[in-house]
Amino acid sequence: MRILRSALAMSSVLVLGLTACSTSTSTETTEPMATETSMAAETSEPMETMAAGDVPMGDGSQTIYLVSKGFQHRFWQAVKQGAEQAGEDYNYQVEFVGPENEQAVTQQLDMLRTALQSGPAAIGFAALDSGAAGPVLEQIQAAGIPIIAFDSGVDSDIPLTTVSTDNRAAAAEAAKQMVDLIGGEGTVGLVCHDQTSATGKQRCEGFQEYMAENAPDVNVLDPQYAGEVGLAANTAKALIQANADIVGIYGSNEASAIGALQGTVESGKDLVVVGFDSGKAQLDAIRSGDEAGAITQSPVKMGYETVVAAIRAINGEELPPVIDSGFAWYDAGNIDDPEIAENLYE
Repeated sequence: MRILRSALAMSSVLVLGLTACSTSTSTETTEPMATETSMAAETSEPMETMAAGDVPMGDGSQTIYLVSKGFQHRFWQAVKQGAEQAGEDYNYQVEFVGPENEQAVTQQLDMLRTALQSGPAAIGFAALDSGAAGPVLEQIQAAGIPIIAFDSGVDSDIPLTTVSTDNRAAAAEAAKQMVDLIGGEGTVGLVCHDQTSATGKQRCEGFQEYMAENAPDVNVLDPQYAGEVGLAANTAKALIQANADIVGIYGSNEASAIGALQGTVESGKDLVVVGFDSGKAQLDAIRSGDEAGAITQSPVKMGYETVVAAIRAINGEELPPVIDSGFAWYDAGNIDDPEIAENLYE
């Protein structure tokens, strides 16, 4: 790993500076998008959705209310863009909100209650705590409002479907890449972004399960939890100081991955760092060789699919239990390939 301290420091500042962004990406055409595209792309046909068949058009009067996990990462801005594009494509209003950070469970539940009180046609919900929202979901169901889970599932059968990455499989792919990169042996640390959401748990467990089943010579340390860059950096440094034989660290989302990389750089240790999601700091680090690679989701498509699923639910259509929005491994060798680049965001 080549340590480019100044470049990484500047990129880390950019990550730490990410703030809520409620400005949607506007287009000059009223025609929908053609395929899953990058955040900057503008085309003239509807995005191809996972569910087959025509999507019913709205009359412009109905609102689909999405409560996300936050706005602190560019990931949620990309999800928001996809959701708003689907609303534009099919003539539905979209309200997209999220708490200040991904630990603000109470604030998110208050937003979910506000969504209910506004009387929308449907609600999308990305749960920070997969169990805490149960009572509010029951109220939403009692009000006859269909609810679509996205990004994370919930401990409830009330949502009609869940639009998400297969996070367990994606984490297993990250583990597989890690095994190859470290030569199948050594000690590996885990910096996982949370232990309450389904996403957080699956991205940690999927990595551990793959290692247990396929890498007998890799010692996987107990996961440490840090969903903010500075905390993740300190966590990584503590792991490195406590484990002289550590050869790699996995970060389970954008902030934990960049924190893990930052902590590695500050420690002066030459480790393999594998991440998740994207963001400018990770993209720069992967291009420079400081980070080995990461798993990308399809955030624009996730937002788009969530609104399409909500529209189908509003119109009484049956939905599959899960709509998989996809993932892929990327590194310096394929980061600029069109099918990868369209899923990356800065």
